[in-house]
Amino acid sequence: MGRWSEERVIGAAPDASSLAAARKLARPGPWSDTGSNDVLVWGKCQGSGKTPYQVSVDIAAPAYRCSCPSRKFPCKHALALLLLWAREEAAAAGVETAGFAEEWAAQRADRAATRERRQSEQQTDPVAQAKRLSDRLTLMDAGIADFARWLTDLVRTGLASAHNQPYSWWDGVAGRLVDAQLPGLAEQVRAMGSDIHARADWADHLLLRSGRWWAMTKAWSRRDQLTPDEFADLRVAVGWATASAEVHAAESLPGPWLVLGAHRSDDGRLQQQRTWLRGPDGTVVVVLDFAAQGQALATPQLAGALLDVTVARYPGSAPQRAMFTSPLAPRGLAGSLGEGCSIAEALDMESAAVALSPWRERHPVLFAGVRVCPGEAGWLRDGSGDALPLVGAAMDSLLALTGSHPVNVFGELEEGRVRPLSVVIEGAVVTP
Repeated sequence: MGRWSEERVIGAAPDASSLAAARKLARPGPWSDTGSNDVLVWGKCQGSGKTPYQVSVDIAAPAYRCSCPSRKFPCKHALALLLLWAREEAAAAGVETAGFAEEWAAQRADRAATRERRQSEQQTDPVAQAKRLSDRLTLMDAGIADFARWLTDLVRTGLASAHNQPYSWWDGVAGRLVDAQLPGLAEQVRAMGSDIHARADWADHLLLRSGRWWAMTKAWSRRDQLTPDEFADLRVAVGWATASAEVHAAESLPGPWLVLGAHRSDDGRLQQQRTWLRGPDGTVVVVLDFAAQGQALATPQLAGALLDVTVARYPGSAPQRAMFTSPLAPRGLAGSLGEGCSIAEALDMESAAVALSPWRERHPVLFAGVRVCPGEAGWLRDGSGDALPLVGAAMDSLLALTGSHPVNVFGELEEGRVRPLSVVIEGAVVTP
């Protein structure tokens, strides 16, 4: 693996406070026994206690370990070590691997080998595999039937009554869906328990979701009549994951891939990172990374970066989820994301995508010549006067970057709102 840039280290920080603390530690003074090789960076950092903290970083995964009590991943010590390594101020290559780093790497390799062996054993027994599939489908069928009855009761009693229900009511329904191995559907229900009290348009939002959920139960009962892509989209919606080994074995598409933008979210249980990419033939895919609380997400890629990497796509309709199938090799930075579209054209494309896959949550769009306008949450307005509200936007940063001048903006179109992920400013792609 190549040496990380400071920007990549900064992108790995879990929050601003961790990065600020890491900058204070990113000096040779507190560090000893540092070193690096092709996959590991390690070192000891002297804290307030008598024993220095042992820090190890797997730069290929990436993964982090530190003997400090922090529950953040990476912690400030791991970030500080990476900053020193990126600046070539510490952790030089060619030194003997520290025992604590070597032991941690060996433990990770053993766990990975054990998981691979178990997966291989499961896949080589077709009878047991068929039994597991049959048991799961039976459980999922019962869960969908129970959910359909709950939706019927929800409509019979009226959506207004749902607004008065406590969060525990929604969480109970979600729990039954998890038990039925329908985690994707469970997360949608659990999120509604919060949205219904947080959103001013809760009635419209709940009506839209309820209709979508009902259509989902009907589609599940007719799954044998769906095309492979339609069934793949439905599987994603209910939370039936496709094994990464199956995807890895599929055809890989070569690069270079342009990073259009990325977004991180955290619902308190699970962290998610979405990275949107466009290939040389115009194919748009999204790479999803997940991490439980206390674990580290994959290092984010810079918007506008060109990556020499191959990707394989999951089954489903476009734009498809994808995974990297070769090591990442940054080629450089692009000064543009390409030609964009108007708001009307974007809405037409969203309508066409929903017609193919009604369960899709969001749609990637590159807007051309739009102005960022202030408001309660902000707006994007194009030259024809059409406008869309923003969601999750850092308005101060957007207004400062654009000065309300027409710019190209890449973002996610989600239920009539736009989440801006990158902006093209004077020949540079910037993350607001």
